[in-house]
Amino acid sequence: MAPRFHDLTVSAIERQTPDAVAIAFDVPDALRDAFHFKPGQYLTLATSLDGQDVRRSYSICSAPGEPQLKVGVKKVADGRFSRFVNETLSVGDTIRVMPPEGRFTSLFGPRHDYLLIASGSGITPMLSIAKTVLEHEPDSTVALVYGNRSTETIMFREELEDLKDRHLRRFSLVHLLSREKQDVDLLNGRIDGERVKELAERGLIDPRGSDGVFLCGPGEMIDDVAAMLKAYGVEEDRIRFERFTPTGEAPRPRAPSAQARKAVTDGVAVEVVLDGTRREFAMDETAGTVLDAAHKAGIELPYSCAGGMCCTCRCRVVEGETEMAVNFSLEAWEIEAGFTLACQSRPLSRKLVLDFDAA
Repeated sequence: MAPRFHDLTVSAIERQTPDAVAIAFDVPDALRDAFHFKPGQYLTLATSLDGQDVRRSYSICSAPGEPQLKVGVKKVADGRFSRFVNETLSVGDTIRVMPPEGRFTSLFGPRHDYLLIASGSGITPMLSIAKTVLEHEPDSTVALVYGNRSTETIMFREELEDLKDRHLRRFSLVHLLSREKQDVDLLNGRIDGERVKELAERGLIDPRGSDGVFLCGPGEMIDDVAAMLKAYGVEEDRIRFERFTPTGEAPRPRAPSAQARKAVTDGVAVEVVLDGTRREFAMDETAGTVLDAAHKAGIELPYSCAGGMCCTCRCRVVEGETEMAVNFSLEAWEIEAGFTLACQSRPLSRKLVLDFDAA
């Protein structure tokens, strides 16, 4: 069944930095099962701003079993939703929240060595993963490399230091600061592939010996570090990543192919299967993607980021063909199995049938 929004009450707002907060939600007993989550997953929040429905995805920073369900939200330039959360949202307010989603999760097992590399608000899923592993995998280790501009911009600083104090032998923490000088030159600057490689060569982290390397932050950081890790000998299937765009803007899409332009010019009949119900609508050149066309027809399809990163709009192509403008979430096997992202899909055929209920 496709995810649906539920109204949740804000139970607490904790200021983390001058530009970031952690928001806790009151989850009613009737929704406990729906909001059960794995460490590393995210919530999609939605509200109406200036008469427009606005939604954004934020990673869960609490660990399963903790009393509060929390997400971290950092205010970004031109970020309407993040400004609303940081400046306007109050305890007691109600906001629409979609149940947890995402596949950026811990490995689960008796023993693993984790390497977590995060920048800025990319710490939120890492905190959930680290807390869960340290609590429930007594023989596992966690190494976290965390990049920020300065000490005052470090989200969850006290909680991270507390984790380090409680798990001295199993949790190592390396702070990199780009605008505040530290005593060790290696720790000054942004996270990139060369810096991560030097951290490894100095013995501060062990990428080759890690069972899983998790990356979360801006796309350029992820691309650079992931490329270095592969060249350094880390198998690709051990590298996992969660992207976000600091400006709140989706990556620039590829231009439609000639076949896609012809299809929408001729007109496309689209049929979607959602929660066991079939809906039909037409798509022409006025809509950029299937998701755009559905909204134009008044049909609500599941989506969150609309930028090809979160996978909320994942569906299977049952009939017809599509191309995607961008894709940062579907894996190769999913594409081969016929899955696509509605927010990025352009029809290549005159008829298109998409199944959102497909597993």
